[in-house]
Amino acid sequence: MKNFDVIVIGGGHAGCEAAHASAQMGCNTALISLDLKRIGVMSCNPAIGGLAKGQLVKEIDALGGLMGRNTDLTAIQYRRLNASKGPAVRSSRAQCDKHLYSIRMQEQLAQVPRLTLISGEVIQLESCGKSIEGVVLADGSSLKAQAVVVTTGTFLRGRMFVGLEQQEGGRLGDQASVGLSASLEQLGFRLSRLKTGTPPRLHRKSIDFSKLEAQPGDSEPVPFSFYLKPDRFPVLPQVSCHITYTNSRTHELIEENFSKSPLFTGVIQGVGPRYCPSIEDKVKRFGHRERHQIFLEPEGLETDEIYVNGISTSLPRNVQEQFVRSIAGLEESQFIRYGYAVEYDCIDARQLKATFESKDVIGLFLGGQINGTSGYEEAAAQGLIAGMNAALQVHGQEPLVFSRADGYMGVLADDLVLKGADEPYRMFTSRAEYRLLLREDNADLRLSETGHRVGLLSDECFKQFMKRKEAIEYWKGKLSQFYVMPNSEVNQWLSQKGLNRLKDRVGGEVFLRRPEVNWSTLCEFGFDGETVASDVREQVEIQIKYQGYIQRDFDLLEGVRKSEALKIPSYLDFNQIPGLSNEIKSRLSLTRPETLGQASRMAGMTPAAVAHLLIYLKMRSNSLKTETKTETKNDEQG
Repeated sequence: MKNFDVIVIGGGHAGCEAAHASAQMGCNTALISLDLKRIGVMSCNPAIGGLAKGQLVKEIDALGGLMGRNTDLTAIQYRRLNASKGPAVRSSRAQCDKHLYSIRMQEQLAQVPRLTLISGEVIQLESCGKSIEGVVLADGSSLKAQAVVVTTGTFLRGRMFVGLEQQEGGRLGDQASVGLSASLEQLGFRLSRLKTGTPPRLHRKSIDFSKLEAQPGDSEPVPFSFYLKPDRFPVLPQVSCHITYTNSRTHELIEENFSKSPLFTGVIQGVGPRYCPSIEDKVKRFGHRERHQIFLEPEGLETDEIYVNGISTSLPRNVQEQFVRSIAGLEESQFIRYGYAVEYDCIDARQLKATFESKDVIGLFLGGQINGTSGYEEAAAQGLIAGMNAALQVHGQEPLVFSRADGYMGVLADDLVLKGADEPYRMFTSRAEYRLLLREDNADLRLSETGHRVGLLSDECFKQFMKRKEAIEYWKGKLSQFYVMPNSEVNQWLSQKGLNRLKDRVGGEVFLRRPEVNWSTLCEFGFDGETVASDVREQVEIQIKYQGYIQRDFDLLEGVRKSEALKIPSYLDFNQIPGLSNEIKSRLSLTRPETLGQASRMAGMTPAAVAHLLIYLKMRSNSLKTETKTETKNDEQG
């Protein structure tokens, strides 16, 4: 029997981050995977990032995680989405070489001290009373640990569907995990079924790219990692993706075969993602649409496999061939892999704390798709939070809770533990109330000091962070001392822009706030900032241009924080609180929020109910203080 501080079950994106974080923070850690060669595999699309997801990856990197670094090592195309819009909604996305991504991830994990990789299937979680003790493997062996992190992805009782055919498995070529679900149920977890899917993969040489619209990457790509500094960037050669569309004939072929779809015949019971539906769902729900966009994404530099993003499907193989070949450019396409759906078990995340620790089993953490989410980035963020907090618990330190104001990671955690997921959860910028504060460009300024404090971000990376932070402050100071003078050059430039001429000198900060002005404009007018690093320049410019909006959000945030952190005892009986309806009591008892802020954001909570809860907590607190004072006085008199 082997003893570890932390055991991580599952080698997907959540498991990789959890295991790395735990070991990096000083815990003797075991990562158990069904197949060690499949650690870090990109099961579905070959991309990292995207709208709001890019922010998550940047936050993971800022704390010292792996996903951003590994993306930069394996990216074959970079695109910043919403680049022409405001900084609050700009998001980075990168196509990766799928094969290299998993190889580089395995290489990074192999170099982490105190991390042991174990091939095996966990069939049971062992606990004593309300505390986790370890795990039992399918071969009968036991491993002991103070904390266990479950990151099993789509593998819990996973079942794959192609048409009306079905087989066990968490993804094509991998077995399912069948024993662990029962163990979770025995521990009191509420399980449900969710569904996800994947599109066909086509052979590159069978596609007529002359009929497609090329989509190149950015001419000046921006890395995901704040701290990886390769000798050459981008590290790998860059390639283009391509765009095509479905058409009326495509839709007809799909409609004609609805009766062969496991989605519409009741074979699949799990709920699929609303925001990333299968092509069958799209055709059925959006019948008025004449076409749907499809992205053809290379899966790597050394493979002919093309990922057909936009037509996830579980229709029979012959039907897939028919409707795919009705699409422009794909008429002669050859299939390397057919699309399929996966149905799997997940837990009700409302049974977890914001640290992703079970509310009922001490030391048991869960992260990733088992919590009801969809996407690599959401999974990795949860794994990082769970792994960090497992390590902190082992060390006897206070847990690390990310609030909605700290980052998208906090928004993700808060949404899941308060509302659960009745469909696969996906992150959007619209989910964040303070998204102007939670930009991807300032993730390090928000989180890197925390990552270093807990021991995840290395000293070397922290020195890089401090250098960048100091440079930003230095150039903000320099700009505050610079003035644009009302000379002929400046006024001629303003006149050409249709703007009023200057009569008096204007401070550099004030001038930069004009929409027409940027850093380069100031340099043209004498500001000594031409050699400033682009990331520093961008950060200074954003902070100054949006200063008023940012300050407004800070002021709003301070008002919210006054009552946000008021703790709710875990043992509180909500049925004893007067003034609450039975429905509200039931919701509170089911979710068991940890703070008043969490309670206020629960579905169905009214302002009146929050007020009643606040009054009760304050009265209870005052009563406890009075009792303590009385006991102290009696002790002194005695």
